[in-house]
Amino acid sequence: MTEHVNTGFERGTDGPKVVLAGVDGSESSLRAAAYAAGLARRQHALLALVYVQPVMPAGASLGAPVADTTGEIAEGLVAEIREAAERVKGVYDVRWQFHTFRGDPYAGLVSAADELKADAVVVGASEQAGHRIVGSVAVRLVKAGRWPVTVVP
Repeated sequence: MTEHVNTGFERGTDGPKVVLAGVDGSESSLRAAAYAAGLARRQHALLALVYVQPVMPAGASLGAPVADTTGEIAEGLVAEIREAAERVKGVYDVRWQFHTFRGDPYAGLVSAADELKADAVVVGASEQAGHRIVGSVAVRLVKAGRWPVTVVP
């Protein structure tokens, strides 16, 4: 009889244990969070909501308190998510956490997915017209080929 030796973290073997949803306050990201919450509930997985706080190049902000502004966005998102969680308490029992990472959205979500050992990543479709040509964060995540990626319109 062969003994199974646990060789460490293994992705995607028995349904997701951690479902990561990227949120930025846009309508599509909030729909992605709701979709991810349903997935996490059905799979009894942890829902990790991730906001990637942009990092401005030195001097680009011309003295504008960018960190304060993005910090306020993160606080607003947490408040909005907590309020939504309270509304569905008892109806949906989902374990969730809110995380803030710094960087551009793609790099931030990759770091978050690695650090949180995400089994699945859910993001909203880009609402910016230019992304259809250049490639959205969602497309870049799919091309990375490291996690199942769901793009919610």
